[in-house]
Amino acid sequence: MAEVKAKVKIQILGGSATPAPPVGTALGPHGVNIMEFCKAFNAQTGQRKGETIPVIVTVFKNRTFEFILKTSPTSELIRKKINLKKGSARPNTVKVGKLTQKDVEDIAKAKLIDLNAVDLDAAKKTVAGTARSMGIEVLES
Repeated sequence: MAEVKAKVKIQILGGSATPAPPVGTALGPHGVNIMEFCKAFNAQTGQRKGETIPVIVTVFKNRTFEFILKTSPTSELIRKKINLKKGSARPNTVKVGKLTQKDVEDIAKAKLIDLNAVDLDAAKKTVAGTARSMGIEVLES
């Protein structure tokens, strides 16, 4: 395998990568064939259209690349779960929604592979913290 030149982290909408920013500006300086990346990314993420997908692109010295897809950001999963457009501008005083423990667990299970949590309980705490920082009340039972 070739020597690694760079690792680039980008967030792209699933199934809709184009050579325009952010893809072009992130990968262009490393000499990656951007159209080749876009085609490969869109092929792998076609079923996740409209979803923000974090991707880690490893660029090698010979200008080839490989990429790893991650799960959507926790805040996006929370917003989708309770059908919310955006979080609160003042999360401590203005609450914009409620999340049940079942919802928190579902999101934590989906995110567990990408979180730095040891187990499901730690992942649930992480998800609940993100929800609270968005101005969403986490119900106890």
